[in-house]
Amino acid sequence: MAIQTTTPTTATTKMLNTRLHQNSKFRDATVATTSSSSSSSSTAFNSTSTSTFFYKFIIFALLCLTTVVNARRHSPLIVEEPVRRNNRPAVSECQFGKTLRELGSTWYADLGPPFGVMYCIKCECVAVPKKRRIVARVQCRNIKNECPPALCDDPILLPGKCCKTCPGDKNDTNIALDVPAPLNLEEEERNMKHFAALLTGRTSYFLKGEEMKTMYTTHNPLNIVATGRFMFHKKNLYYSFYISSKINRPRAIQFVDDSGTILEEHQLETQILGPLSIYQNSTGKVCGVWRRVPRDYKRLLRDERLHVVLLWGNKFQAELALAGKIAKYTALQTELFSSLMEPAPGTKPDQMAGAGGTAIVSTSSGAASSMHLTLVFNGVFSPDDYVDAALNVRVELPDRKEIVLDEVQKVRKPSTEINVLEISSPISIQNLRLMSRGKLLLTIESKKNPNLRIQGHILTRTTCELFQTLLTPHNGESKTKSSGLAWVFLNTDGSLSYNIETDHVNTKDRPEISLIEDLGKRKTMLEDLTPTFNFNQAIGTIDKLGPKVLESLYAGDLGVNIAIESEPSLIRGRLAPRPVADARDSAEPILLKRAENSIVAPMHSMGMAWIAIDNECNLHYEITLNGFQANPQELQIYLEEKPIEAIGAPVTRKLLEEFSGSYMEGFVLGMPSNELVKLETSVCYLEIHSKDKRELLLRGKLKSTKVPAHCFPIYTDNNVPNVLVPGDHNDNHLIAPDAKCFHSGRFYDDAEQWRSTQDTCQMCACQRGRSTCEPIKCPTVLCKLSEELVQREGECCPTCISQNSGSEIISAAEQTKRGCRLGDQFHMAGATWHPYLPPNGFDTCTTCTCDALTLEIRCPRMVCPLLACSEKLAYRPDKKACCKVCPEGKVRNDKVLGPLNTDELGDQASGRVNMRTPEEKLNQGGCKVLSKIYENGQEWHPVIASHGEQKCIKCRCKDSKVTCDRKHCSRSTCQQTRVSAKRKVFDKNEPAIDECCSTQCRRSRRHHRRTHADRTTNTDEKQQQQLSKRVQQTNNNRSGSSSHSS
Repeated sequence: MAIQTTTPTTATTKMLNTRLHQNSKFRDATVATTSSSSSSSSTAFNSTSTSTFFYKFIIFALLCLTTVVNARRHSPLIVEEPVRRNNRPAVSECQFGKTLRELGSTWYADLGPPFGVMYCIKCECVAVPKKRRIVARVQCRNIKNECPPALCDDPILLPGKCCKTCPGDKNDTNIALDVPAPLNLEEEERNMKHFAALLTGRTSYFLKGEEMKTMYTTHNPLNIVATGRFMFHKKNLYYSFYISSKINRPRAIQFVDDSGTILEEHQLETQILGPLSIYQNSTGKVCGVWRRVPRDYKRLLRDERLHVVLLWGNKFQAELALAGKIAKYTALQTELFSSLMEPAPGTKPDQMAGAGGTAIVSTSSGAASSMHLTLVFNGVFSPDDYVDAALNVRVELPDRKEIVLDEVQKVRKPSTEINVLEISSPISIQNLRLMSRGKLLLTIESKKNPNLRIQGHILTRTTCELFQTLLTPHNGESKTKSSGLAWVFLNTDGSLSYNIETDHVNTKDRPEISLIEDLGKRKTMLEDLTPTFNFNQAIGTIDKLGPKVLESLYAGDLGVNIAIESEPSLIRGRLAPRPVADARDSAEPILLKRAENSIVAPMHSMGMAWIAIDNECNLHYEITLNGFQANPQELQIYLEEKPIEAIGAPVTRKLLEEFSGSYMEGFVLGMPSNELVKLETSVCYLEIHSKDKRELLLRGKLKSTKVPAHCFPIYTDNNVPNVLVPGDHNDNHLIAPDAKCFHSGRFYDDAEQWRSTQDTCQMCACQRGRSTCEPIKCPTVLCKLSEELVQREGECCPTCISQNSGSEIISAAEQTKRGCRLGDQFHMAGATWHPYLPPNGFDTCTTCTCDALTLEIRCPRMVCPLLACSEKLAYRPDKKACCKVCPEGKVRNDKVLGPLNTDELGDQASGRVNMRTPEEKLNQGGCKVLSKIYENGQEWHPVIASHGEQKCIKCRCKDSKVTCDRKHCSRSTCQQTRVSAKRKVFDKNEPAIDECCSTQCRRSRRHHRRTHADRTTNTDEKQQQQLSKRVQQTNNNRSGSSSHSS
């Protein structure tokens, strides 16, 4: 994008300000910008809010482009980081807008449309020391003045370049970016895959320095010990810990270098309750991941110069800190069991202060079963043990007091911090089985002083991991719709917890679910899981797991098979290990089912999705798909949300990410709090769409999505959300104003009418997001002599039914099926009702009738009696009165009642009697309007059904043609009307004001500024006009007659 070197104008400033409110802003990283000037001074600025700072950054960058002078380069100043919601004290990456940048990376500032990439603004993610911490910051600077001088008279600026070049010059004059060299990920992970750490009081030596005492407390009277395992995979460092049962979970984990500088810190959940993490609750482990480790820190990890620190207490008062070095051990690649060794019971606490150890155990259950121990320990040596210290290493079965292994090993140069010892020994299958169940105890003690002793049970390995698979048909030509998923994990006692979910597996087919060993063509059933199958799930635990099964599980040779009577292998899948962190640290996965009637989705397509919200209020998701390998396509992940599962509920969809392939792991940063809360309180679905076809492929309902308490929105006293009251059938608080209404278990659109399901004799309507109900008002019905008044079943109002039972009368059974439909409401034949016109309710001045024979709807308005006084003196006794009445003492003495002026149009009945027939009136040029005959030359006010006479509109019949005009009020008339209105307040004898001109003049004066009452009145007029049109259309469709409409 070429940038013009012009001074920003007011219009540019307004455009930038508007853009800043629409685009993403700097959240976690702040920006410092510098530019050279003629005085060789650097310019820097601070801001308290990211949006203001971003605005100043753009204006300053554009202003810098106007200065074209040679100057020296200056280092940019650092701006303080804004307050973060997630309280992450140390950050090893920068966030620029919605993009995360690795520490040490550089890029050109991309401001989005309409600005695009600013190639003269170079940004860098730098490490800044701050109170013994390394914090990532974004620094941006103008590189315009760093461009080399052009060697021609008329250089040009090419698109995508910052520096001008000469025409035809092939040399790139752009400032090069520091792009990291491409790495071979496979080779990198092979060289640095598995690591371990021992955390005791003696390994925390560097925390005891004078500078560190103010930050950490290393006093450890309970001799707390911890051991960790680390796995580096795809730039991420997954960590797992076993911790002494004598203390609660730590509050935070830190990664520090040799000097004690904090490089990364993660806040941990101190209390895991409910469905937040089933795995961590069951195993007692501490699990997590350090995402996107910077390359400088990966070098520290590879060189074993990285330490891990566990913190207890709170950030204001530290109770305990344990630290240990992260080191590589060859035995970790084949580790099957682990042991956390603590000072043994009966030893003296002062002698064993800071002592502890861990064991990396590998086994083989072949023809000659064996085990290999890698022991990492300290604290079991006497002060005079300098060389060749003898140790007893013992593996025993405490319950039976049997010794499995008892060897004496020598350590040449004992260390107070870390000692490593390796032992290999044969072992029986029976003892291996006891080891897999956590029955064996490992002990290390000093040969010279047996009171120096540490011990711990051999448990399943420390690594946080679960094993998952998709259950699909093994035959691609199978016609079955069955699918499912399975995920299992090992508990500390060696038991296997399994969770299986199926879809389209009929219990009538007697499905058999089994755990199998899948070795290609040979498949062996190991355990029958059918007894725990209920509905579409099988959940349980296998207590006694043999060593062979455990080895097959870690080797990826264990699977789940579902068979039926007609198919020995309906669906099956092989379990694969996955580290537990972020999305997989949730309660359970989601089964993504194939959309019904989908043409684009492959036949056996399905998927599994994990979704969770971490402690920093970021949304994480992991998706594994099946069936898309043969036909790769661009896919989209959508998150669908609705308040509740009800008919007509409002639905919102959010695009999470686009991807291709069968696996996707992603996250959403900075998701608003109100959207996060909906994941727990609303009904949400995860959907997979085809980007090209724009069609739904897979869909699954979210389950047990837990949101941390500190991620909820913060409400003030003036912004308190409504509380859902169970059993409330008018839950309007579920939706926002001007939206749908929720009533009686379903949603209704705005302006929609319906009969209440709670009381069928109530009519309800949705107005601006609120539902209102009103009891049905029955009109007064006068039956003929041949009819009787009957209350039919299902009707709220009585109806006149003919007493004749001849063949010409329709039977009662057929009568209940016949009727008229006005809008969305059905009325039985012969029914009468008042139309329901919200928000004013029932119009009792209009009575609609569904003719029992012709099924024609008529909605005539009440005919008022003749007035005995002048129209100007008549008034309505109340707002809903249908007819005017005369005041007492104002009755005329005229013999002939009716209007004194024959040209005056009133809203009451006329006293004149016309003796001519309708045919004669039409033959003489009369007009027929809505089944009413008017004489040639007659004038009248049109009547709109259920709204009455329109006094401000005058219609005329001339030679069988009808013309209607609205009364026009001149400017002088409006002025006189306003003067009369003011006098009317003080003088009650002032003549009456013309209502038509009064309304018309007010409208012209107000222009388009309408009050709420005006909007309501206009809405009522439209609704009543629509009612009249619907009645006309219904009648015309049935009778086939045509009429003139005014």
